[in-house]
Amino acid sequence: MVVLWTDALVFLLVLIVVGVAVHFRGKAHFQRPLQQITDNTTGMVSLTVLCFFVLVGLLDSVHFYANKNKGVEIISALDYVAAPLREHSEKTYSAPFAANLYSREVMELPGGDKQWVYPRLVFGGAHLQDPERQLARDIAQKTWLGLVGGAGIALLMLMAWTFSLRRKGAIRPPGKTTKAVKATLFCLVTGVYLLGYLSGYYHVFGTDKVGEDVFYQAIKSIRTGLVIGTLTTLVMLPMAIALGLLAGYFQGWVDDVIQYIYTTLNSIPSVLLIAAAILMVQVYMANHEQAFASVLMRADIRLLFLCLILGVTNWTGLCRLLRAETLKLREMEYVQAAKALGVKQGRILSRHILPNVMHIVLISVVLDFSALVLAEAVLSYINIGVDPATYSWGNMINGARLEMAREPIVWWSLAAAFSFMFALVLSANLFADAVQSAFDPRRSAI
Repeated sequence: MVVLWTDALVFLLVLIVVGVAVHFRGKAHFQRPLQQITDNTTGMVSLTVLCFFVLVGLLDSVHFYANKNKGVEIISALDYVAAPLREHSEKTYSAPFAANLYSREVMELPGGDKQWVYPRLVFGGAHLQDPERQLARDIAQKTWLGLVGGAGIALLMLMAWTFSLRRKGAIRPPGKTTKAVKATLFCLVTGVYLLGYLSGYYHVFGTDKVGEDVFYQAIKSIRTGLVIGTLTTLVMLPMAIALGLLAGYFQGWVDDVIQYIYTTLNSIPSVLLIAAAILMVQVYMANHEQAFASVLMRADIRLLFLCLILGVTNWTGLCRLLRAETLKLREMEYVQAAKALGVKQGRILSRHILPNVMHIVLISVVLDFSALVLAEAVLSYINIGVDPATYSWGNMINGARLEMAREPIVWWSLAAAFSFMFALVLSANLFADAVQSAFDPRRSAI
């Protein structure tokens, strides 16, 4: 078992989320907004898709040592499950569902003659005798088999879910939201099985310049996007909450100092801070190579520092919101009464101010998540993001720059990165809208 820094922080964040959920489970003032989210069809469908991405990210966050050709390498549980995708590499580019390389090469025929042809792939479509005649029919047949198999597994899972609810006596006539969630689960399970089944015979999203499966790169990039979006929040929240409450409650010189800090930080371009921090990390790792046993550990440290610097540069917006809300709450009658009764200031902040600003914190967290995922893609595109050895959608898009300019054009790397990132960001935005509608007092009162 190998525990990387980001792995430990990811599971720490999971424990924090579970603990917060258990703590607020019986709170009456949280029941109404939670029920409103549960009744929101779009929000629950989006949450189902997000849970699928989170599951993939957690699988990719469990690392262990594995023997490979009598050597030792660090792989994740996702690498183990997706071993065929990881190991079935080609020579260079191949299009999605292709049986031949994307570019012609000079090959020597059995008679000694040379011919300018498209070489056959080592794994993709290797079971076909005559790809030109059999390829389309074989893809259609295997797609049908994958759909049938995936639909069967999905139906069994939904039936088991319904049966378990019925045994507990919690079964109710399915409403619109329940039906939508079940349909989403059905589509997800069917789609995952279909892609996994087809990947055993073809490269579903083609291969890149070095022959690596693009579908494998896309699913491995899920963890990077989730780590950037969640761990940055873990870094950002303590500073934003503490400084925002202190500035709004105490005012005076405390408020002036905190305002000076975040105003000065906002005046510095965040790209320069990120570039400087990443450069410092690179210099440190270059001078202490013995401290990093593998490329994976080096890439993990760089990813961790990217989360730290993004957290340092993104806490100011939430801090301003909390300061403004605290300025209003400190003048409320119940706060003034607590002061008159001699309640300590720390207790007032923790019992009267903090619970009444948590809706702002929750809304900001879910809204900032998608922005941070997109920020990673942009930063990696300009080479100041994650390590080039790290799988990320930003690195895929960065690599697609030259591919889109070559002839013939290689479009599938960009399409795969865009599709997965679009699904994650869209789901996060739709769920964030549902959370905002439920927890924002101004919107819920309408």
